[in-house]
Amino acid sequence: MQNFAVASSFPLKPACTFTIPKYIVKFPPLRLCSRLHTSSLTSSTMDPSPLTIDTINPKVLKCEYAVRGEVVTIAQRLQQELKDNPGSHPFEEILYCNIGNPQSLGQHPITFFREVLALCDHPFLLDKSEISCLFSADSIRRAQKILGLIPGKATGAYSHSQGIKGLREAIAAGIEARDGFPSNPDDIFLTDGASPGVHMMMRLLIRSESDGLLCPIPQYPLYSASIALHGGTLVPYYLNEATGWGLDISELKKQLHAARSNGMSVRALVVINPGNPTGQVLTEENQKQIVEFCKKEGLIILADEVYQANVYVPEKQFHSFKKVARSMGYGEKEISIVSFHSVSKGFYGECGKRGGYYEVTGFSADIRAQIYKLASVNLCSNIAGQILASLIMNPPKVSFISSGDT
Repeated sequence: MQNFAVASSFPLKPACTFTIPKYIVKFPPLRLCSRLHTSSLTSSTMDPSPLTIDTINPKVLKCEYAVRGEVVTIAQRLQQELKDNPGSHPFEEILYCNIGNPQSLGQHPITFFREVLALCDHPFLLDKSEISCLFSADSIRRAQKILGLIPGKATGAYSHSQGIKGLREAIAAGIEARDGFPSNPDDIFLTDGASPGVHMMMRLLIRSESDGLLCPIPQYPLYSASIALHGGTLVPYYLNEATGWGLDISELKKQLHAARSNGMSVRALVVINPGNPTGQVLTEENQKQIVEFCKKEGLIILADEVYQANVYVPEKQFHSFKKVARSMGYGEKEISIVSFHSVSKGFYGECGKRGGYYEVTGFSADIRAQIYKLASVNLCSNIAGQILASLIMNPPKVSFISSGDT
């Protein structure tokens, strides 16, 4: 029997469950230090550094991201000790449960996705006579279609700053199929995972510490970290555990009123649905209440919807906030919504490929131009991630050969 130690910064989410041996070996409590490494050299023997803790950007010091924090650093040290000195601890391996990273725990990638990526990265394979023996017909057809969308069939070249137009069109088609309402490819910005999109919105919205964003508690620490990093203020609202971690409008009103009474300019509401780390799925009625609240109060909805494929019970159903708003009769110009999605979640778990997108609706042309400018600063997201984002929104149909692949 192999023994394991588990490193986790917060409780595991349902999407990250897996089987491990009967027992987990606990190792002695470790003292967490703010400085894990110290130098034997004193300041008197060194030239003054041009950058010190006292002179660094204070926003960086204020930013905390526990998912990759001190617990993980200690786990990495223990793992190195196990490698250098086997048997030095009463366990043989560290299981990293601080973040959803299923392929690191043995989940195999989806065959269809990887075959398409391989053919797009090395299109000369398509000319080989044995290609049909090595790749499924579905993968070959999809790769050929995608290569036709990429200028020069070059996955190593920069793309449009929003992402390859044909891939954005494919994603828009997937959104339309999901929601039953139109989606414009020009509203879609492809990113290296969902996180860069969140940071772009923070840059857009936060002007000073007097700008606040309503964020759920418990929450995924990306939001508290990014708000601090960009110099804003997190305005917490608390999810109701008694109602399955639901969102009470009375709680939103209370926190919004308190923030405004203190001179805060609250710009947006962050909603994580399905929830992370709570795992709840908001009811459509609750979402309608949230939309009405944001409409009345003039708030932008920042909808983190990356776990939309992780709904496992028949009585729960995911509805995008854009779909809910459109079903209520609110059009493009009546409410501002930003929806985030990622290839790292769902049943695919392609975390390391860094693919994602955000869809922006309800913004004026001059604001859209500024969003595009922010995207263009990074030139473009990686092409493999762009391709994967188009694939998760358009997976093989049940009747296709690849639908049985794993």
